[in-house]
Amino acid sequence: MIETKEINAADLKDNPVIAAMSQYNHEQLLFCNDNATGLKAIIAVHNTTLGPALGGTRMWMYNNELEALNDVLRLSRGMTYKNSISGLNLGGGKAVIIGDSKKMKSEALFRRFGKFVNSLGGKYITAEDVGITPQDMSWVNMETNHVAGLPGKSGDPSPVTAFGTYMGMKACAKKQFGSDSLSGKKVVVQGVGHVGEYLVEHLTKENAEVFISDINEESLKHVSEKYGATVVGTDSIYDTDMDIYAPCALGATINDDTLSRLNCSIIAGAANNQLADEKIHGKAVLDKGIIYAPDFALNAGGVINCYAEVTGQSSDWAMTKAEEIYDTIFKIIDRAKSENIPAYAIANKMAEERITSIGNVKLPL
Repeated sequence: MIETKEINAADLKDNPVIAAMSQYNHEQLLFCNDNATGLKAIIAVHNTTLGPALGGTRMWMYNNELEALNDVLRLSRGMTYKNSISGLNLGGGKAVIIGDSKKMKSEALFRRFGKFVNSLGGKYITAEDVGITPQDMSWVNMETNHVAGLPGKSGDPSPVTAFGTYMGMKACAKKQFGSDSLSGKKVVVQGVGHVGEYLVEHLTKENAEVFISDINEESLKHVSEKYGATVVGTDSIYDTDMDIYAPCALGATINDDTLSRLNCSIIAGAANNQLADEKIHGKAVLDKGIIYAPDFALNAGGVINCYAEVTGQSSDWAMTKAEEIYDTIFKIIDRAKSENIPAYAIANKMAEERITSIGNVKLPL
């Protein structure tokens, strides 16, 4: 017989997982394991006030489970804010699969993951993120309907994400330089995967001077040859003379080390969680006179694309909605400058205000 005991406050306080959930005010975590397929995953549901939690699944070879837990908690919280500030009727969630996306993928693994998603009964809707393709989502879809970004529907959200990032970057330029033209501006794009490459395409068409960096040599070669972008090293990127720094890979690239080296007027990229520490580095960016476009507001094109699929909207609707990111970013940075408050804090406040407002609407009479 399994012995049980009542859980008390001290038990919760000493539980690092519960403590981590409490820090970001998460609703639910689902730990997924399947020895037969090798699946090890975590699904985080942060907030469902505005609607079901929608957010992509990331497949990454984390160093340990704690690193994966921290990532999924931060990413899912970011999705809550992203969906809110974009005016979508969606909550925030995210999933991470621990593994090498180049070696460990299989139909069985993703179908097993789909069963875990389905067990949440629609509380979480998944989609693509780093290391995931539309084909992977097709396998997930064999076991659950709570999935977006499927082939033949909205598909790869990267083009919409890149377009929204590009529009938000132009809003930053309008505020910083007096014109939203990027022609002649030196833009460093860190990470030229799906989103990064589409962003480079937009910048090249506007005659920006584009520099690129990535750990993937094949991607670098492809993008450099196709668009004529200049390749810079993964470390020397921070010392490059630039007008705009566009982080489009993993997060936390704005930190104590990089901020002492970055020579730019604008930070606007598609990566999530760009500030290593929001309070410290958000303030540091403001003090340096750099305009920072909060990542969850800037890179919302992808989730807008997924929302269009979930609600039956057209691809044209998604692009028009992504174009509105220009106005959203301009409002954020305008308030940040006038109130002398870090842009991330303004964006957080705007997102939280909508969640609180709609939450009150849903209260019973």
